[in-house]
Amino acid sequence: MSIPTNGNGGPLDGAVVAVAGAAGPAGRATLLRLAEAGATVVAADADAARLAEAVDAARYAHGGATVTGDTVDLLDLDATRAWADRTEKEFGRVDGLVHLVGGWRGSATFAETDLADWELLEKLLIKTVQHTSLAFEAPLARSGNGRYVLISAAGASKPTAGNAAYSAAKAAAEAWTLALADSFRKAGGEGAPPAAATVLVVKALVHDAMRAERPNAKFAGFTDVKDLAQAIAGVWDTPAQEVNGTRQWLTPQS
Repeated sequence: MSIPTNGNGGPLDGAVVAVAGAAGPAGRATLLRLAEAGATVVAADADAARLAEAVDAARYAHGGATVTGDTVDLLDLDATRAWADRTEKEFGRVDGLVHLVGGWRGSATFAETDLADWELLEKLLIKTVQHTSLAFEAPLARSGNGRYVLISAAGASKPTAGNAAYSAAKAAAEAWTLALADSFRKAGGEGAPPAAATVLVVKALVHDAMRAERPNAKFAGFTDVKDLAQAIAGVWDTPAQEVNGTRQWLTPQS
């Protein structure tokens, strides 16, 4: 089927982009930015009520934009595959998967690390990456200009004592995403890859509500969710072979 466009002629005009973990502040900003760029946005989250609010906000801000919401259990591989298949069947293509599923647990010291935190983070930060990447690899490759975008944290490459579980989970998610990138590279043979997988690295995220709650906080090195959304949209501005397998830092490297 043909995808309606907003006529802006950019690389996302008419593209179909799925967003996993779309109900939080970063998800809301991303839905808004992708809709603004002319993409058809297929949002998913486990929280149906918050997802509906995020989808409605993006539709309201950009009249005429196609933004849909789907409650998906990304811890269920079959359900995730069904979401990918359903999206491609309904819209005729899938040009992106943005992975925004997050979660954090930490401790005051390394010795106080609770392995229950690891069990939770392994599900939220690794399993969801495994399932979305396996489900969307083929549709993204068929797109011809697909992008898999993982949002990671600086702590993955410089873990601190109290963030062992979180940093290890993020590092594993990055490794998995870069393995997907290698799959795309091999699929391209001597030419350009059919799609690209990339990692956007932040220290932490900040949004307007956080600033309102802590007006005196500096949030040094934090990335505003609107800037993150802009960086996500910009991933389609660069050819796949230049994006694939990269880690793009949105915060100063320490």
